[in-house]
Amino acid sequence: MKHRFVVCGGNISRVGSLGLLVGGISLMVAVSSAMAQNPGPSGSEPSGRPGSPGGMGGPPPPPTAGMNLEITEGSASYRVTEQFVGIDFPNDAIGTSTTVAGTIGIARDGTIMPGSKLSVDLRNLKSDQDYRDNFIKKNTFETDKYPMAEFVPTKITGLPLTIPMQGQSGFVLTGNLMIHGVTKEVVFQGIATFGRDNTIAGRAKTNLTFDTFGLTVPKIGRLMSVDNKIDLNLVFKFKRS
Repeated sequence: MKHRFVVCGGNISRVGSLGLLVGGISLMVAVSSAMAQNPGPSGSEPSGRPGSPGGMGGPPPPPTAGMNLEITEGSASYRVTEQFVGIDFPNDAIGTSTTVAGTIGIARDGTIMPGSKLSVDLRNLKSDQDYRDNFIKKNTFETDKYPMAEFVPTKITGLPLTIPMQGQSGFVLTGNLMIHGVTKEVVFQGIATFGRDNTIAGRAKTNLTFDTFGLTVPKIGRLMSVDNKIDLNLVFKFKRS
């Protein structure tokens, strides 16, 4: 670019002064813009830019120890083996209740927090046979007197103290199970899947007997015998906070 200066008597004219002023301002603006876009080592770099910790577009928050789990979806099922008259092979009877509620609190040191409890409404147990459901609810569980099964966890092992936001882990959950007015310690073996949406889903199982909880073995129709062993399965989805 060519600049024209008008000299009168050894002085730069007003036209020349205005040109110098405009050029100087342009140079200052260009330098300031370059410095803002490329801060030097001594400059303080914005912490909220994409890709920086905690910034927009950065990695998810790191996992933390301790959490409160509230069940949002779940079911509890029993499975027993039946033998009918005139049939050579056994049959597995499965009844399920989808009315499950409760919370589990896990402290930062991995211990179970007081107040943790899961409840299952046994009045909503449903299998593939209405007559079986009626007998079990009326005579086995006596749901008119004992409508709920309650599990109070006391110990959990297998989960990392710092709960991740993805992946899977096996676990062992020990606690006190109350059915039919009788409370016994049981141990669940399970697997949990950790979601990036702050959920933990999975399943756990244990087994018990009719005798342990004072339950009446079903005797209906052509049913010849029922195995004393009961498999208890829990399917869950927790929201953690």
